[in-house]
Amino acid sequence: MIVAYVMYKLLMLIRGTRAVQLIKGILFLLIASNISDVLHLYTIKWILDKTWSTIFVALAVIFQPELRRALEQLGRGQFFVRVTNDLGMGDMLRLIDELTRCVVKLAKAKTGALIIVERETGINDYIETGIKIEGIVSAEFLGNVFIPQTPLHDGAVIIRGDRVVAAGCFLPLSDNPYLDSSLGTRHRAALGISEISDAVAIIVSEETGTISVAYEGKLVRYFEEKTLRDKLQELLVPKPHANTHFWNRRA
Repeated sequence: MIVAYVMYKLLMLIRGTRAVQLIKGILFLLIASNISDVLHLYTIKWILDKTWSTIFVALAVIFQPELRRALEQLGRGQFFVRVTNDLGMGDMLRLIDELTRCVVKLAKAKTGALIIVERETGINDYIETGIKIEGIVSAEFLGNVFIPQTPLHDGAVIIRGDRVVAAGCFLPLSDNPYLDSSLGTRHRAALGISEISDAVAIIVSEETGTISVAYEGKLVRYFEEKTLRDKLQELLVPKPHANTHFWNRRA
């Protein structure tokens, strides 16, 4: 029972990180290796065997952030605490409405903003760079966070479920050489987080008030209220019959 509980907590720990995608890749290689053995695909089997020898050496490097965070949580006594924030359809639509109202108001005032909505790929590493908030999302609350000349104005707000988990967060900048040179740090940070995770980033330009959305390594600009709401519903509202991870709980 102890071993089972520890394994469960480890799964919950990596659920909030990019390690989930790495484990999916390892499982794919394991299945491919077994299939190639059964079908006598000797060349593929030899390549996969050589790949395994390098993977185990690299695991300590690949999972270094997760291992560090696990030890930190264990030291703070938080390893055995986990909060899930899966939303149902109604709650997600309410979240989208609040985001749309806030972003449109910020755009009219030409107030710069960067809002990140976490999806399946966890971004805990970047949440830890900001100031923890744990506040319920509302248009008024987010508007206050992005008031100019305040400590949290220049960083990114990260939303998990229906809560703002942190503000003033630092994100990785995209090094895409084809990105418009007129775009500033907010747009590059939004594109950067979308390149390494499935998060959705909403950007309001401080210079022009233009609303943009970054997702899956793409940046789409010049949204208005209706088109922004439609895009967020397309990206965030769970699709019927969609596949989910075996450790996800349905609202």
